[in-house]
Amino acid sequence: MKVFINKNIPEAGIKLLQDKGITFTINPTENVLSREEFIKICQEHDALLNVGANNFDEDFFQQCPNLKGIALFSVGFDSVNIPSANSRKIPVGNTPDVLSRATSDVAFLLMQSVARKSFFNHKRILNNDWGSFDPLANLGQELYGKTLGIFGLGRIGFEMAKKCKAAFGMNIIYHNRSHNEISEKELDAKYVDFETLLAESDVLSVHSNYTEENNEIFNKNAFAKMKSNSIFINTARGKFQNENDLFEALTNSIIWGAGLDVTNPEPMKSDNPLLSLPNCCILPHIGSATYEARNTMAICAAQNIIALFENKKMPFCVNEEIYI
Repeated sequence: MKVFINKNIPEAGIKLLQDKGITFTINPTENVLSREEFIKICQEHDALLNVGANNFDEDFFQQCPNLKGIALFSVGFDSVNIPSANSRKIPVGNTPDVLSRATSDVAFLLMQSVARKSFFNHKRILNNDWGSFDPLANLGQELYGKTLGIFGLGRIGFEMAKKCKAAFGMNIIYHNRSHNEISEKELDAKYVDFETLLAESDVLSVHSNYTEENNEIFNKNAFAKMKSNSIFINTARGKFQNENDLFEALTNSIIWGAGLDVTNPEPMKSDNPLLSLPNCCILPHIGSATYEARNTMAICAAQNIIALFENKKMPFCVNEEIYI
């Protein structure tokens, strides 16, 4: 079995594949392959360990009939047309759990950065605009005892909520498709509908898996229902927010601030007007960017490939129904 790895991954995953005698090819350049180049190479391999954004739609699967499995170097799998994979009995693996703490750390970082306008104040120094002490200038807000709203209270959302409750004694509300009984018991989290989440959150943090039905759900109408002192945080997927509407909400004081680790589209262009706002903090999708998280992601992805090689069930399979 020949495996294609489209970007280099940490040595921990490479060593696992080597120890199992699996033949693999790593994209020799750091350049992002065009779709045509990517498909051509996948046609010559039996399995793929995919890093980054590629669209695995029906057309992809039609053009790659020999593909036997995909191991994603990510938690999210919204880039894969699962019904198309299922119809061909192609297992798709991801890397769950391993980046929950790292990603929630970034959400927590962004929340505090927005609350205290830290990115903007850092730019003041770079622009030689430190100035003299002004009791009324560049004021932030404190988070103690405020309400954290979680949109999608799964593993990452739970870690974020746990940090916020421990550090700032924040009250936790959340909106999910179903109740999270563990969070309700351990964090005294309260389940609310979406409208209540918007209305009552002082900080609203997005941690849900992306689906088309939630495309740009945080738009003009949603922001208008939020508190004027509220902070919007997104470390999940950029497609959850309409960024033109977010810009209007931030510039017209409809909401107080925003912190993003994901953008719509991604990557964000350097002239995006959101980058110039004093109440907006943006990072370049670094949620999983720790040695610990990336090493473990590499191991999980390699374990999924090894299971495929050994004709076993992928240990981190997102479409287990194909094994029935």
